[in-house]
Amino acid sequence: MASESKKPRGEWEDKIDELRQQQKLIREPNLSDPGYIRQKQNNKLWVRERIDALLDKGSFVEVASIAGGPVYDEKTGELKSFVPANAVTGSGKIRGRKVCVNADDFSVRGGHADGGIGMKAVYGEMLARKYRVPLIRLLDGSSGGGSVALYLSMGAIYIPALGGTGQSMDTMAVVPVASALLGPVVGLAAAKTVLSHFSVMVKGLSQLFAAGPPVVKQATFEDLTKEQLGGVDVHAVNGTVDNVATSEQDAFEQIKTFLSYLPSSIFELPPIVSSSDPADRCEDFLASIIPKRRARPYDVRSLIRLVVDVADPSKVAGGEDNTTFWEMGATWGKSIVTGFARLSGYPVGVLSSDCYQGGGAVDALGSQKTTRFVNLCDHFGIPILNLVDQPGFAIGSIAERAATIRHGGAAMAALYNALIPMYTVIIRRAFGVAGGAFANPEEQGYRVAWPSGDWGSLPLEGGIEAAYKRQLDATNSPEERDKLYQQLLGQFDVVRDPLRTAHKFGVEEIIDPRETRPRACAWAAEMYERILPQLLTVRTTKYGIDLKPSSGRAYKL
Repeated sequence: MASESKKPRGEWEDKIDELRQQQKLIREPNLSDPGYIRQKQNNKLWVRERIDALLDKGSFVEVASIAGGPVYDEKTGELKSFVPANAVTGSGKIRGRKVCVNADDFSVRGGHADGGIGMKAVYGEMLARKYRVPLIRLLDGSSGGGSVALYLSMGAIYIPALGGTGQSMDTMAVVPVASALLGPVVGLAAAKTVLSHFSVMVKGLSQLFAAGPPVVKQATFEDLTKEQLGGVDVHAVNGTVDNVATSEQDAFEQIKTFLSYLPSSIFELPPIVSSSDPADRCEDFLASIIPKRRARPYDVRSLIRLVVDVADPSKVAGGEDNTTFWEMGATWGKSIVTGFARLSGYPVGVLSSDCYQGGGAVDALGSQKTTRFVNLCDHFGIPILNLVDQPGFAIGSIAERAATIRHGGAAMAALYNALIPMYTVIIRRAFGVAGGAFANPEEQGYRVAWPSGDWGSLPLEGGIEAAYKRQLDATNSPEERDKLYQQLLGQFDVVRDPLRTAHKFGVEEIIDPRETRPRACAWAAEMYERILPQLLTVRTTKYGIDLKPSSGRAYKL
């Protein structure tokens, strides 16, 4: 039998071999490289290990795979080594959906601009926008930001440019952007963090700062470690980042979960999944979850989990491990609770307050959190389940110094101006300006209340102190004062009954709390079938395919 003839080599086979050789050098770790060694000593994944852990197996398609600096033997001209660009860029899939990825390679000059090709990461931002798919940034280092060492190689200093942040803002206007902080994130990378729709730090691994400890020490004489300057304990509580992860893999999983609720771009509806959780499921516990004693707190997260879809209907509803509710921003602005969930498989944003945190009164950070979340849902067409128990804006000297009312005004504007539909359920309090903003977020909204509703310009307990101050102060003893106070309070017991408000059509409907899920599920289905397609048309008309500055594409941070 004649031996099988070898496949003939093409005329360009030598260049193809050279390409593959260079790609092999770049894609396989150099175990003796100091940057790679440092990465492993710090218990960090290498950049390509991160991409493999993030994306569906075998789905990554790289762009600019040989951007960098080849080193050739001077005598033979053979390729000796290759210093790659400090960023890996390309596209891949997450749970079957296409995404774009920009991943910093800290092992190459700490990710500074003098370690690679400046436009590579910028191109990745543009690619996501052109493809209309989510962008994921794996930040580690300066993400292509400046280094003084670059001055010497250039032979001159330079006026700093936006460094691609303009592209970042353009991209935010069109597709979801998520950033994982996987090491020290400084300068340009810090800017990219906040120019994201979702960001997550890894505890013990990542820090964030505008400038690192050496620069800070020179400028402010503060001698701080990276953790003291910008660790999780700093930025997870001030709202700079949204969430905290326990590991790099946990950070990737959180990004996957975040993206699972969002559309690939503003030109699509959020992804709907099938749900086996009955839409007519009623939970008896909802009828008693709000205490009759008004000052007593309750667990609002348990309440949310009883209303939204469960992951496995065969299990008891409401458990943390059996719910579609995924919280975003749990470590900051704690008076407000935000996150995503599903109702009959339809993605919804969830907005509420936590009465364990300052009674639920919305403070400065809670206001910022509300603004950010409502703008996010409004921009990507995600309807909001709005569960209201709002005693009002935080008050007192600390609240005033924090400019609570200024930040509260921004939250009010976000709620009022949002085009996205909201299903508002007043579960307990709605007092004052903040109560009005949360309980009346839109002119033609969908609103119901529970029999536990309690509302007004002021809470009665404090309002009586203000309205009857002269009579109360005229009493002869604390005991007599308290007795008069209780008498005055008792006079209001009848009129504060929420059914009285319904008699005057001051609230559209009061429902049995057990009906909340069936009603919310019916609302979600109607919104996705009738209202959201119309809003999608509005967004498409506004943004179109013209991404030039004249398109009015700005995203509200």
